Amino acid sequence: MGLEERSDVLMGTDSYRSSRPDVVGPELLQPPFPIFMSGAVQRGFGRGGKDLGCPTANLPDESIIPMSSVTKTGVYYGYAQVSRERDGKAVLSEGDGKVLPMVMSLGWNPFYKNERMSAEIHVMHDFQTDFYGHDMKVMVLGYIRPELDYVSREALIEDIETDKRVALKSIARTGYQQFQSDSFFD
Repeated sequence: MGLEERSDVLMGTDSYRSSRPDVVGPELLQPPFPIFMSGAVQRGFGRGGKDLGCPTANLPDESIIPMSSVTKTGVYYGYAQVSRERDGKAVLSEGDGKVLPMVMSLGWNPFYKNERMSAEIHVMHDFQTDFYGHDMKVMVLGYIRPELDYVSREALIEDIETDKRVALKSIARTGYQQFQSDSFFD
């Protein structure tokens, strides 16, 4: 699917949410995963942290091509690392620069009626400061669910919280933990 193609989107419903699994994906990684993305963190729409309580990092459009060319829109899990350095000096703390679990939305964000596809990455860590302009590496390890539309912001937030729990449980498996120390993050 190309960056300009939209697909039909299902509505996130209570019955859909109640039937979601706690863990997704096979026990061992299978193609097309892992998928690698990287780029400088850009300012997005500012909705993740303010509107949804889930701050996200956005990568440049060209950074998402390796992902969007082999997958479908939806929510994914894996690991991410934000470079501690910006403009040649260490700005972020050591903890902020670790390889950390992430959940990512790839798509059009139908609830917000976006005009272009984006990859919004939520690194599951409480950062001390923002990291706009810092390089970020992302390793996508699996698919959680399709992109959905929502009747309310509260329903979207509920699914985001479930996505985070599913991501953490899915990468906690032995076949996935090894990727946290992958040479990609060196």
